Order: sequence, then C-alpha cells, then structure tokens
Amino acid sequence: MKTVTKTLFIVGGSLCVGLGILGMFLPLLPTTPFLLLAAFCYSRSSERFYCWLITNRWCGEYIRNYREGRGVPLKQKLMAIVLLWLTIGYAALFLVSLWWVKLILFGIAIGVTAHLVRIKTLKPGAPVPCLPRECSLPGEESI
Repeated sequence: MKTVTKTLFIVGGSLCVGLGILGMFLPLLPTTPFLLLAAFCYSRSSERFYCWLITNRWCGEYIRNYREGRGVPLKQKLMAIVLLWLTIGYAALFLVSLWWVKLILFGIAIGVTAHLVRIKTLKPGAPVPCLPRECSLPGEESI
C-alpha cells in the first residue's frame, strides 16, 4: 500500500478515536461507530495502531466482540439506552421549543434504541475472542 494511503488511514483512524472518546462524554456524538471505523482504518494501515486499539483496556474487548459478531453485554446496552433517553428527553423537553426539532430528536432516540435492541446480546461467560497472533495482551501469550 502506498505511504500516502497508509498515512491517510492512520490520520482518519486517529481522528475517529478522538471523536469516539468525545462521544463517551457528549451524548449525541456516537462512540461505537467511530471506534469501529478507527479499527477499520488501523487494520488497513498500521498493525501497531490496530493492536493498540483492540487490546485497549477500556474499549478493546468491546470492539473485538462487536466486529466478530459476538454482541454487546446487556449491561452496556441498557446503560446506553437509559443515557440516550435521559439526554435526548431532557433536551427535547427543556431545551428545544420547536415542535419539529423535538419530533426529530425523539425519532433519533427511537431509531437508536431499535438498533441497540436488535444487536446481539453477549451472554455472560461467553468465550473470550482470540486476538490476532501479533496482538497479545500484556502478560498473555497469543496462540
């Protein structure tokens, strides 16, 4: 792959990581799509950055589970739905005065809730996803 393309993927992935981190604190900015896009960009450009992201202690297992189709833990799904409705509900009821903007906000909340409910739920005790050979967790041997 050309150096320019790799650089663009690394910059794009880093931007997505930054936006994903912001999304953890800003309710209307999604975290998961940005982190998944970062994983895609890094997997196409830098093995080192990709391994760093998927072995990250805060979001690595979450990204691996989602990308491999294992699902999202029920606790995370419920927390996301509760926070979504609290923040959008507050904004729609107390901060926005235009009825059509309220309608759009509630439509977004319904759509995101439907998406979260449809995502497969990760069962407790499910097997831990294997890491690629080159990406082992600290203190762990990869197979």
